[in-house]
Amino acid sequence: MNIPVATVGAATAGVLDGLERLQGPVTVVRRCTELAELVAVSQSGIVRAAVVAGDAGELTAALAQRLGAAGVALVALTDDPVLRRRLDTIRILNAPAGVDPGALAGLISTAVQVLEQAGDASASTGSNALADPAAAFGTGTGGPGPGPAASGTGEPDVRTGTVTAVWGPAGAPGRTTLAVNLAAEAAAAGKRVLLIDADTYGASVAVSLGLLDESAGLAQACRLADQGLLDDVALQRIASDVSLRGHRLAVLTGITRSDRWVELRPAALSGVLEVARRTADVTIVDCGFSLETDEELSFDTIAPRRNAATLLVLEAADTVYAVGAADSVGVPRLVRALSDLAAAVPGVEPRIVLNKVRAASVGRQPESQLRGAWERFGPGREISAFLPADYDSADASLLSGTALLETAPASALRGAIAELAGVQVPRRRRGARGWGAK
Repeated sequence: MNIPVATVGAATAGVLDGLERLQGPVTVVRRCTELAELVAVSQSGIVRAAVVAGDAGELTAALAQRLGAAGVALVALTDDPVLRRRLDTIRILNAPAGVDPGALAGLISTAVQVLEQAGDASASTGSNALADPAAAFGTGTGGPGPGPAASGTGEPDVRTGTVTAVWGPAGAPGRTTLAVNLAAEAAAAGKRVLLIDADTYGASVAVSLGLLDESAGLAQACRLADQGLLDDVALQRIASDVSLRGHRLAVLTGITRSDRWVELRPAALSGVLEVARRTADVTIVDCGFSLETDEELSFDTIAPRRNAATLLVLEAADTVYAVGAADSVGVPRLVRALSDLAAAVPGVEPRIVLNKVRAASVGRQPESQLRGAWERFGPGREISAFLPADYDSADASLLSGTALLETAPASALRGAIAELAGVQVPRRRRGARGWGAK
């Protein structure tokens, strides 16, 4: 197997001369002067691997993912032990600058094989390499993109926490309301909870919780993860703290302007989720609504993609809640969106949640009416929960900048969300105000 290689960095000169003397399958075809030239050469299709020395400190998970999407494996050479640990964190194969040429050739061959295996895994599942987060964005082991960050404690990486994605179609079905209150119920139950706002269109978790945050905590975490510098301590430092009945809810706030979506690179966001699994028992992610992949029709097929953050979270999540409004517009919209979800993220099995359930929109006995309509026209998946349209409680919660368990602890809406979260609270009888009423 012939492996053409491009290099950058004067420190590679001696090692590369040794590679050429080996006359093996690894052949240096281009020596670049800077990383920008290396990226351009990699996108031309003439090389299958890149070796970086000298500029290894500038390598990021996003760059590794970009080269991987072009079919180019990346290897770094450096003698800095701190830098090597950082490169290990973002899963970039590396070796000392004075590595034996034969060992370097073997490392390059390994990197190429790992990249090919990731591509084969994507093809076997019938998914698009650019749209499938598991294959292209490094959520699995051995692929491009970030891996588990060092915890700073010397303990082995153990992924114990769960990730829950809250998603739904356009039209304000109540994604953020559900995400915030699911996180609040879990935190009040004594669990370590991290709430992440990954909506690239209209982030609103900070507003819902009364946080005056202009720094976009998730964007900060992604920047550190992109460089391999995000660990448990850094994540806890970046996250905002919300106190709920004496318990701490950690929040990574969303982007403050919609044009900042490029800061949520999937390769970096994958690293954030890996650290979140270690630092929190439960991670709740509020996702954007759009699943479109129209960027693949553009000339630059590996350009940043606005919806890639949503796709990544849905692929990585252990549980996905699909939220829809319980009315004549919201239900058909949810049915169509579930079909799009199945096509965009094959294998996902969402839990269906109908929100804003009220007699005024569907008639008497709204749950029975909705269940019957769903059985006739839905995608064959049962409804997991009906959330009543308790507008007074929801408005009071939003006005106070906190969760329902503090502003309306006895409300029907709070009780339904707590039940969905597996938390037992006293419930009002269904004839009481707030259940089925406007």
